[in-house]
Amino acid sequence: MYAIVKIGGHQYKVEENQSVFVNRLNTDDENVTFEDVLLVKDDKGNVKIGKPTVEGAKVEAKIEDHLKSDKVMVFKKKRRKGYRVKRGHRQHITQLKIDKIS
Repeated sequence: MYAIVKIGGHQYKVEENQSVFVNRLNTDDENVTFEDVLLVKDDKGNVKIGKPTVEGAKVEAKIEDHLKSDKVMVFKKKRRKGYRVKRGHRQHITQLKIDKIS
């Protein structure tokens, strides 16, 4: 069974007992529930597609950790001018463990 859920403006394909990295969620709760479920496919092969969301469907997840992603290097250069700038950026992310899709 899997579902496509909208979390923080992005769509993720999630399954039960899966670990997912999403953009930082600003919440102090340990458990979160997402109700913006766009598609659900069960074990029997039945697919429910929402218009825009599936009514009554929700995904329950547990927040495992808040951390930073890998560094993305940004390098700028203008030829023959002696201009070089090297910068890095690390995005704040949250690690979720999907408990239940209902």
